[in-house]
Amino acid sequence: MFGLLPFLVIIGLLLISSIKVLKEYERGVIFRLGSYTGVRGPGLIILLPIIEQMTKVDLRVVTMDIPSQDIITKDNVTLQVNGVVYFRVNSPASSVIKVENFYHATSQIAQTTLRSVIGQYELDEVLAQREDINSKLQVILDELTEPWGVKVTNVELKAIDLPANMQRAMAKQAEAEREKRAKIISADGEFQAAKKLADAAEVLGSQKDAITLRYLDTMREVSSGSSKSSIIFPVPLNLGDALSKIIKDA
Repeated sequence: MFGLLPFLVIIGLLLISSIKVLKEYERGVIFRLGSYTGVRGPGLIILLPIIEQMTKVDLRVVTMDIPSQDIITKDNVTLQVNGVVYFRVNSPASSVIKVENFYHATSQIAQTTLRSVIGQYELDEVLAQREDINSKLQVILDELTEPWGVKVTNVELKAIDLPANMQRAMAKQAEAEREKRAKIISADGEFQAAKKLADAAEVLGSQKDAITLRYLDTMREVSSGSSKSSIIFPVPLNLGDALSKIIKDA
């Protein structure tokens, strides 16, 4: 009786260890004597003791940071760029059989792809076409990781750090651009003002009574001012013509 007790305990432990429970987002890749036999789960899984082994795979979306990379752009500007990759396993068997560690492999291929893609763009294009770069990175990474059973759903550039000297140069460029626009606006205002003055002078020159009305209106504005000591001497507008005629006749 006592001799059977250790044997029963061992059998019991083997039976307990053969029972597995997988969550809804988990799958088990089963190997029987080292050979792949299939994928099981979720729910209750019973393995043949000693004969079958299971590797558990998580199917949820993984958020993985791409470490900051020193990248040289097409126009020879050094940038520090980091990003984030969203991916999930859509083939548990491939993620276990085809690659040793799919997470590490995806991380490494994401870093090398980021350097390769950014190096094909100039600095201005990197800053202005981030959405296009994100889409290109997502397509390339999805194609490269597909044999591993990994589906890359999205790639985003998180930060693009410029060297200090390049930041100063871009600030000067932006300031010069603003000054240029300000001068253009000012010159356009002067041009429009001069054009309106020319139009007004043409009207006043063609209408003799118009300048008289303008003269009287100016006198009214001066006389209605806050100063009470102003003395206005109206002078006929044709006084100059009359004096010229008198001098000529004399």
